[in-house]
Amino acid sequence: MTVMLPLSGIKVVEIAQNISGPFAAEILANLGADVVKVERPEGGDDARVWGPPLTADASHLFHAVNYNKRGVTVDLREPAAVAWLKGYVAECDVLVQNLRPGVMEELGLDAQSLSASNPRLIYCSLWAYGNKGPMKMQPGYEPIVQAFSGMFSVNGAPDGPPSRVGLQVLDMGTGMWTALGCIAALYRRQITGKGCVVDASLFETALAWLSISLGNYKTTGTLPTRHRSGSARIIIFRAFETKDGEIVVAAANDRLFAKFAAAAGRPEWNGDPRYKTNASRLDHQEELMPQIEALMRTRNCAEWIECLEAAGVPCAPINTLAEVAREPQTAAVEMLHCAPGLGEFVRMPLSFDGERPPVRRPAPSLGQHNAEILPAAMVKT
Repeated sequence: MTVMLPLSGIKVVEIAQNISGPFAAEILANLGADVVKVERPEGGDDARVWGPPLTADASHLFHAVNYNKRGVTVDLREPAAVAWLKGYVAECDVLVQNLRPGVMEELGLDAQSLSASNPRLIYCSLWAYGNKGPMKMQPGYEPIVQAFSGMFSVNGAPDGPPSRVGLQVLDMGTGMWTALGCIAALYRRQITGKGCVVDASLFETALAWLSISLGNYKTTGTLPTRHRSGSARIIIFRAFETKDGEIVVAAANDRLFAKFAAAAGRPEWNGDPRYKTNASRLDHQEELMPQIEALMRTRNCAEWIECLEAAGVPCAPINTLAEVAREPQTAAVEMLHCAPGLGEFVRMPLSFDGERPPVRRPAPSLGQHNAEILPAAMVKT
């Protein structure tokens, strides 16, 4: 059975580079939209050279956030090229852009101008710091905004320096929010007949991810402490060393802690008023945690997992990427797609009627679809 993808028939133009904008457009492409990626002729998207080349003109990173798209090269310094692009967008449903603030206005490709000729257009902009405020015009990359937003300050070991989150959580998170906003705007357009402007930014995404920590600070006036693997609010909810590796145990409520204590051979903890509730365990953690740490070091990782899983206590080993790639569960959910000649790529983490959106085409080579999409006069041989 082939599932009709939800955004089939939707036409998208992407004027974006690096990660956040391309990832937003890739989500739309994976959901069935026809996405045309616009790149500059000289070198294209910067991300093409971010890392070792996977193909002649692009890195694995570029391929990972640009599959299921068509691609053209357009020199936006040429008035005729800009005029063509304006006309092309007038027939499209969505535009996704994350160029340096002010560039789209300089080109006459801003939301107000394009919406005048296409009132049904959903115009999506991804910013570094937001579409208003004193930092509106500032560019920014993932680590810069992680630092500025306070994300560094809550990440890392308690006795070490603040640390960057080691993934592109702001780039890809902002892409995700943009795609979600775009889909909501398309739904509203079905009712009103009108498009709208969707704005998202790395800074706003960071604040959203920090909502619990920031909310706690605004409520209590106390800055959060860093925990390498756990939580300041729950005991037990962290990693422990075993004989041969680390395991994360998440006995996140009193019932699960009671199961943990019984499985670990310490049923007396359940009758001890110091350890009866999460609040009392927090009050007495300086005496409880060393006991748990010593206990966890008496068995190896596999033994603890077998023991705790049998008791119904959530737990997991700390896998490397090599280990998770070999996990039967990874194969079972079919998240990895093998692209002939390109290796494996991670697919979209959504399914519709039991089927995951397929990888219909690899990321485009630079200007691959020029002859298919551009007028003949713009196709340089």
